[in-house]
Amino acid sequence: MTRAAFLRAIGAGLAVRPRRPNVLFIAVDDLRPELGIYGAGHVKSPHIDALGRSGTVFTRAYCQQALCNPSRASMLTGLRPDTLRVWNLQTDFRTTRPEAVTLPQRLKQNGYHAVNVGKLFHNIFPDPVSFSEPDLRIPGYPFDPDAVYRSASEVAALEERKRQITVAGNQARHIDQYGEWYLKNNATEAPDVPDNAYFDGAQTDAAIAKLAALQKAGTPFFFGVGYYRPHLPFNAPRRYWDLYDREKIPLAPDPFLPDGGAPMGHNMNRELRGYRDFANAPRPDQGTVTEAQARLLRHGYLASVSYVDAQIGRLLAALERTGLAENTIVVLWGDHGWKLGEHNGWGKMTNHEIDTRVPLIVRAPGVRPGVCGGLVEAVDIYPTVCELTGVERAVELEGQSLVPLLRAPGRRGKSAVFSQYLRDGIWVAPDGVPYMGYAIRTERYRYVEWKKWPEGRLDARELYDLRRDPGEDVNVAGRPEARTVMAGLSERLRRGWRGERM
Repeated sequence: MTRAAFLRAIGAGLAVRPRRPNVLFIAVDDLRPELGIYGAGHVKSPHIDALGRSGTVFTRAYCQQALCNPSRASMLTGLRPDTLRVWNLQTDFRTTRPEAVTLPQRLKQNGYHAVNVGKLFHNIFPDPVSFSEPDLRIPGYPFDPDAVYRSASEVAALEERKRQITVAGNQARHIDQYGEWYLKNNATEAPDVPDNAYFDGAQTDAAIAKLAALQKAGTPFFFGVGYYRPHLPFNAPRRYWDLYDREKIPLAPDPFLPDGGAPMGHNMNRELRGYRDFANAPRPDQGTVTEAQARLLRHGYLASVSYVDAQIGRLLAALERTGLAENTIVVLWGDHGWKLGEHNGWGKMTNHEIDTRVPLIVRAPGVRPGVCGGLVEAVDIYPTVCELTGVERAVELEGQSLVPLLRAPGRRGKSAVFSQYLRDGIWVAPDGVPYMGYAIRTERYRYVEWKKWPEGRLDARELYDLRRDPGEDVNVAGRPEARTVMAGLSERLRRGWRGERM
């Protein structure tokens, strides 16, 4: 309704029903909060930065598990990994918690048109019941290697590997735990191609067209747009690589394992070693990549961030052009962090701050921009969107609405946040035994208990004093002066999230 029509309705004594806000939910794979708006001046992320300046930037938001499937399932159901019983890449939450109602599904039940393009849920577990129509599908989704590489040399190498597999007749051996063809080439490429030569650019074209259709329909909508980069491989058009001088990109300040850290708490670098040029990369406890390799990977990651930032800029510009922006809630979220040499690791898959801290930006109609430094969690997004849209939240949700913090960003957040990591399957600890690590992060400390899985016997503890050691480089759990602090944190960890409120 235009302003003139609104005034005419008031003048005529008619009841005017407020239009419910739309929701544009942008999920970015492996995006850590190393962005301009988060104080990283070396990163070229102008469009995400602009979104942050127009919304609320949460500087201390945390996922519930630093792995795609459990993190996304937890955020989208508002339930924590232990409640869902989803701790790995292979479990569909519909098999363990079939009655769960997801965020888009909840909005759909309340009159919203729900649609999705790209990776919102984990790529091999689309959830049709959550949406009003089938997911938009771009050719090559989710991980067809033919759509991942664009340089002539990588395409030729890919074709040769496919030929060898066909000749050998052993295709089944090349299906990995993602359910994808294990045909990964090099970990980076930088061809001179248009943005839509890669999946994220092509899906942005489709998303822009869909926004126009949603605008014409006039029904309140939930639109999930999931970006794949900066997930490995770090493939992006050459112009985004050219934004950076590789020799000036800062390297990790702590390229070493935490002193006294629990061995089951280390990342195994398995994800990186799946790529041809890093197949011989050492595990963090065995050695390091070269400085040239570290610079290449950091360069590729930042180029991929800038590439996705440009696509997000195109999407948000289209939202403005359609006139939808003024009545649309925009949420931008990263599913977990990613180590770029910190703790001698490359990837996610630990309980450390660098893996569990995520970017979170919320822009809502009528809410003034701000920066919130309180502790918050990904499970808080679901109840937040419910409150902003006026949809009654389900009683089983295990997060808290962030609307009070949106209204007053200076307010205190949670007293503690919780994450966990299951070290099992192909990512078992160095001793070959599966462990579950449960972590609590307070204003000052991160405390982790590692238990044998599934029997639950406590085997190791980690305590990091974030005031003195923000990089979590020294485990002080074995020091006598830490006993009292550990006892209190262990009790809070046992009580869990129900014992902590904003």
